[in-house]
Amino acid sequence: MKNQLSPSIIEKITEQLASLKFGELTVVVHDGKVVQIEVKEKIRLSK
Repeated sequence: MKNQLSPSIIEKITEQLASLKFGELTVVVHDGKVVQIEVKEKIRLSK
């Protein structure tokens, strides 16, 4: 059986990706369901 992502989860992931300039986005899955979205943003400082 194939698990499907709800439109609201896809929208949240897309929003987070669109706002991220440098960093990581991690999607945590338990029992085939997305339970957490983690965003780690890095800020680049110019010299």
